[in-house]
Amino acid sequence: MTTDTPARLLQLLSLLQTPREWPGGELADRLGVSRRTVRRDIDRLRELGYPVQASKGADGGYRLVAGKAMPPLVLDDEEAVAIAVGLRAGAGHAVEGVEEASVRALAKLEQVLPSRLRHRVSTLQAATTALTSGDGASIAPETLTVMASTVAGQERLRFAYRDKDGSESRRLTEPHRLVSTGRRWYLVAYDLGREDWRTFRVDRVREPFATGVRFAPRELPEGSAAEYLRRSIRRGPEARETYEFEVRFAGSVEAVASKVPGWVGVPVADGEGGCVVRGSSGDPVEWLAVRLAMVGCEFTVRGPDELVECVRELGGRLSRAGGVGEA
Repeated sequence: MTTDTPARLLQLLSLLQTPREWPGGELADRLGVSRRTVRRDIDRLRELGYPVQASKGADGGYRLVAGKAMPPLVLDDEEAVAIAVGLRAGAGHAVEGVEEASVRALAKLEQVLPSRLRHRVSTLQAATTALTSGDGASIAPETLTVMASTVAGQERLRFAYRDKDGSESRRLTEPHRLVSTGRRWYLVAYDLGREDWRTFRVDRVREPFATGVRFAPRELPEGSAAEYLRRSIRRGPEARETYEFEVRFAGSVEAVASKVPGWVGVPVADGEGGCVVRGSSGDPVEWLAVRLAMVGCEFTVRGPDELVECVRELGGRLSRAGGVGEA
């Protein structure tokens, strides 16, 4: 019998998070309490925001249903390890759409994992190899989680950094935001040594260390972190590797904006029922061609010529793969 009410509520919540309906009598037996106590505990969970649904009748019982908000989950050891391994596997590459949320979730989970479970997660990850991976640079999940925690906690971050020419330096920063471009992670931060804003490729960061020193957030000089990164790449030391592009989409600004990352560019209505995206990229034109096709509506590439030719070749290749034009 569980006499400690908080412990009993956690045990009850863990049972209810199993996707099934629990008869009141079975819950009472599992918890070693009366059915009346189970009803009181169910009311307490409802007060805490857990949507527990009750059904009447001889076979009636309780089950946790979808609510308006996501309540806290109670995970057992195996579930926590499985989720952490999955998040770690995806965090090493910039997976568009869920990348920042994945890193935040991983940082929260690893912060509260007991050391014995952290060891199991590390051991399991070290013993497995993914058959496929992204085409961007691989990053240690620990690097991302340390950075994410300092961003969330407004805590100064120290790390070693390797520039494009291979030179090494030590940086002390006030981290503002992690930004994914779909292939790479970047950190937008205020560099205290340079007394200016900087962007750092995370795959060039080593030994990130949260100093524990808090700071008051500064205002970015140019809009959002994604916009600042885009402009920084255009005028930075890697600018010669970038190219300007212009694409017209036969879709509304709202529809295209929901599919095009901010780092690519901001769609602008063209007055003809479509919109135009102008931007710059340092990624191979092949990758950008595929990314544009994934927007899900008709589009026309207006430049550069390399991207136009790449889209034409890709379209022909896909048509042949689908048997178009065959007798």
